[in-house]
Order: sequence, then C-alpha cells, then structure tokens
Amino acid sequence: MSDPAGVLSRYEDVCEELEVKPSPFIMKVLDKQREDQIVRELQYLDPREEMHLQLPGNNYLLTDTRLIDDDAFHLYKTLVNNTYVVSLDLRYNELTDNGAIHMSKLLEETCALKFLSLMSNSLTAEGIKLIAKGLQINDTLLTLKLNGNKFGGKGGMALAGALQVNKCLEDLDIGDSDQDTQSMIAFATVLNFNATLKAFCINRPLLFSYQEETTVHYAKMLQVNSTLTELHLQKCDLRDFGAERLAETLVENVALKYLDLACNRIARDGAKSISKILRRNTPLEVLDLSSNRIEDDGAMFLSDAIANANTHLTTLVIGHNSINGTGLCAVAKAMEMKENFKSVFIWGNNLEEDACVAFNDLVKSGRLDPKLTDVNPYTVDGRVYLSELNHGLRRHYYWTPFFGPDVETEEDK
Repeated sequence: MSDPAGVLSRYEDVCEELEVKPSPFIMKVLDKQREDQIVRELQYLDPREEMHLQLPGNNYLLTDTRLIDDDAFHLYKTLVNNTYVVSLDLRYNELTDNGAIHMSKLLEETCALKFLSLMSNSLTAEGIKLIAKGLQINDTLLTLKLNGNKFGGKGGMALAGALQVNKCLEDLDIGDSDQDTQSMIAFATVLNFNATLKAFCINRPLLFSYQEETTVHYAKMLQVNSTLTELHLQKCDLRDFGAERLAETLVENVALKYLDLACNRIARDGAKSISKILRRNTPLEVLDLSSNRIEDDGAMFLSDAIANANTHLTTLVIGHNSINGTGLCAVAKAMEMKENFKSVFIWGNNLEEDACVAFNDLVKSGRLDPKLTDVNPYTVDGRVYLSELNHGLRRHYYWTPFFGPDVETEEDK
C-alpha cells in the first residue's frame, strides 16, 4: 500500500474476506484521502509520502456512530503490512479491552506506524497490559496517547515496565487515567534510566497523601534525566514544598524546555523557588503555572528573574492566580525588557486599570502579538479594558483537533 487508493482497496478486500459491511465512517475518510491525492496529482504536486488516518469518534461532520472493537480488528487487518499509514487517530470511540487486543497486535507487527491515539475510549488495566506488551516489541511508534482511559495504577505499572524495554517511544500521554502513588513513582524510577522518552504527561493522578513523595521522586529523576524535554504534572496536588524540590534539581537540568504545573496549589513561596530556575537560565522555554495561587508576590519574583537573568523563556502562563495590577504590570515590564519573552497568558486574574494599560501598550506597540496572548485591549469612554481571547497552550487539551504546536509558528501563517 503506497497511496490512499491502495489503503481503501485493502480495507474493502478485508471486509469482503470477513463478510462484513465496511464502516461508512472509515470509507468516507479513506475516500476523502484518495480524492485529495487525485487533486494533488492534477495540480502537479508531489504525492504525499505518508498518510495520517484520522478517525476520531467525535467528528460529527463525518459520522454519528463511533467505532467499536470489530472496526479495530478490520483496521488491524488492513494496516498490518502497511508501509504508508504512519498515524492512526482513534480517540473518542468505543474501543474496549477486546479492541486493545487488535491494537496490540498492530504494534507488534507494524513496520510504519509512528503515532497512535486511543484517547478517551473504554480501555481498562487489562487492555493497557496488552498495549504494553505490544510496546515491548514495537520499534517504530514515537507517540502514544492513552489519556482519558481509566486504567488506573495496574495499567500504569504495565506501561512503566514497557518503557524499560522500549527504546523508541518519544511521547507518552496517560493524563486523567487514575494513576496512583505507586505507578507515579514507578514512572519516575523508569525515567531515571530511559533515554528515549522526550515528552511525558501524567496529569490528574489519584493521590491521597499530603507528603508529596511523588513530587520528590520526579525531582530526583529530573536531576539525572537528560532526555526529557516536556513534562506535564497538572492536578498533582503540588504545593510550595514540591515546587521547591523541583527547583532544587531543575537548576542543574540541561534538557527540560516545557514544564506544566497548572492546576496545583503553588503559592508565592513556590513561585519564588521556581524563579530560581529562571535565574539560573536553564533551557526552560515554556512555564505553565495557570490556576495556582502565586498572587502579586509570586508574579513579581518570576518577572524579576525573567527581566534580569533569563534569556531562554519564551512563554509564561499565569492565568487564574489571584494576581492584581502590581504583579501584572511587573510581567508587562519584563516583556518590554526581554525580546526572547514573546508569549504570556494572564486571563482570570484581577485586571485592574494599570494592568490593562500596560498590556494595551504592549499590544499597540507590536511588542506582544495578539496571537501569543489570551487578552485583547479595547477602550470604552476613555478607559482601557481587556477581553478574553480563545488562545492558550493547547498541546494536551482534550478538544484540540490534532496534536500540534502550542502556538502558531511561521509555517502555520
């Protein structure tokens, strides 16, 4: 199979062999891919060398029926010897552990698949154990998204074990999968030695301790891991103690560029600790502290570090942090001083008039691109206000149409 027509033909043959009716949804998607390829040929454009098969169950423009386990089997039979389809998106469907059997076999036998999303299906620990088994054999998959499946700590332990063997996977998302303390620590332990994983999301575990022992393990891991560039720890009940432990080790880290600590309980002292990372001018480029409670003092600690010591940070997210005008004005001043600091998100704070004026000046002067912030200035009766823009860090948001850049790049324009 070297083109969409070949994939479509193979899918029809599989359904005929099994004496089943082809899925209208899959047929529509494959037929659209085939038509797009024909258009490219008519326009004398180079044919695409790879195919991204996107079958999300919430694509209401193409389907009103979600894919089930039998569909997973038919896709496995279609793609098992594929050399053309490199991406398979099956999120928001109704795949169960029986469907995981077929996806596991696909991982074991494929020679091309690089991206697989099974996000928000109905996989339990038993299904994830099968996926983990496939990962131990697979040597092509780069990205695996399993977030939104409630497979708990047992499934997490199986995946952690697979990471000890797999030497290919670069991006793993298991957010909102009900991980527990044991599996959280298991992943941190494995990442002490894993040298391939670059991005890891383990948002919203189920933790029942105030000791922050999981955070301590992740801090120790970051001290020795030189591969991980992106880490998401949303809703991990992180407090000032945990922020301080992370800061102590991150000042020596040479790899991490994206740190997501949103929706935790970090206050001013935690922000002060994190500002030390910025003062040491580590490789960190994106820092997400949204929905914490750093207040004015925390914003000023961060702003001072950015303005006076940092040359790497490009994006700061501090929305919903009970910050008033004083703290927001400090952030605006830091942006004026540092050219590399290009993107800031502040909605959800107390947008007092002085803060509105400061960000209005940044936008009007061209220093702050409206595409790189979540506020838009407007004037009523001579007074400046800020309205909300639907922009933000979107990489791991559930409603994101497809995995892509957090903010618009030159290629997107």
